[in-house]
Amino acid sequence: MAHSVLGSVTLGYELIWNQKRRCSGVRLFVEADSHSAVDAQHLVATITELWPESAPTLLLHILSPTLLSGLLDHTPTQGVWLEIQDSWLSDALLAGRVRKARTRGLPLVWHGEPGQAPDPAVADLFHKTLRMLTPHEALAALRVSLRQHQEGGAGAAQPGHSPIVAGSLYEGLASQALLEHALDRQGVWGVAGWPAEEILHAYRFRQIQPSQRLLRALVKAIEMDESLESLEHRMGDEPLLTYRFLRYANSAHLGARSEVTSVRQGLMVMGYTRLRSWLMEQIPHASSDPNLDPIRFAMVLRARIMERLADAGVEDDLRREVFLCGIFSQLDLLLGEPLGVAIHRLPMPGRIASAVVGQTGPYAPWLEVAAALESGNTRMIRDVCKAHKMPADEVNRALLRTLASV
Repeated sequence: MAHSVLGSVTLGYELIWNQKRRCSGVRLFVEADSHSAVDAQHLVATITELWPESAPTLLLHILSPTLLSGLLDHTPTQGVWLEIQDSWLSDALLAGRVRKARTRGLPLVWHGEPGQAPDPAVADLFHKTLRMLTPHEALAALRVSLRQHQEGGAGAAQPGHSPIVAGSLYEGLASQALLEHALDRQGVWGVAGWPAEEILHAYRFRQIQPSQRLLRALVKAIEMDESLESLEHRMGDEPLLTYRFLRYANSAHLGARSEVTSVRQGLMVMGYTRLRSWLMEQIPHASSDPNLDPIRFAMVLRARIMERLADAGVEDDLRREVFLCGIFSQLDLLLGEPLGVAIHRLPMPGRIASAVVGQTGPYAPWLEVAAALESGNTRMIRDVCKAHKMPADEVNRALLRTLASV
């Protein structure tokens, strides 16, 4: 088998969110294998093949100056941006490549240390800036946000009052107040990462409900007489709704003749009319909090990656099990109770419970790898893949294909 360039790199990812709390981009961490040279042109060609124009913006965070230099020398790819570390611009050769790449139209994103801004001498080279706040700046931004709320929420802060710069990207925003200030008030292009734990902490005394938007979309899909496969896919986009649906499908009220262990089986048992009635009952109590959407999305994305990691030739029933394993692996965050308690309320196959509760069984390797990919810790990702004997080529291809489809 011919050697693939994806076998010579380790990839991890972080999602970028816009004001609507939709995924507007993917930050892809790329580390070259220290034991072999990576053909930058081949890597660009492979990414182009796997990343269609309809996919979100792809921001490449290259961890090797040598590989970055090679990528700067090649023709820009539609929808792909390159992140440039400010500290690397001190290298005259790399800085020269940055200037030439910008001249050719390659979108470049500047990235510096907390509180740092690009030097005016190079600022024009960059399409966007990726910034971080210092603790002092974060406090100043929170004070501006508080003042805006005290004034009744009318209008945005006056220019210069907030350290958050409109049109930029930000990473490391650690609180809901900072996120809302940056996205809703200051007009940033997007934020990398999402402080799920801090947002979920606000729900510690109240129950999280399924997404009202996704519930309404499901009802509309039923009214449009969409296929069973389409409804199954839509249901899978809401982990909490999927859990409640399976509990209801197995309840004495529904009276199923046998245990319902998959969404598809539940849909067939329930039928469109009863399903629509059940969904309509959920809507008045559903959640309209947009800050929960990225959390749900990330859970579903983990499950989709697990599907790709699993052998493409597995039976549909096993593929559905793998997906359920993925979306239920973080269910405790939404339910506010131990994962084992929640899983054992459902007649799930033992393979799912073993993976999500005990980190054992046939699905555990896919779950551990999919979870590891959700970071920029490429060393850890590489170690996990090796421990489970998953070739980098296969893992990276599955990851890129899944991310490109979001």
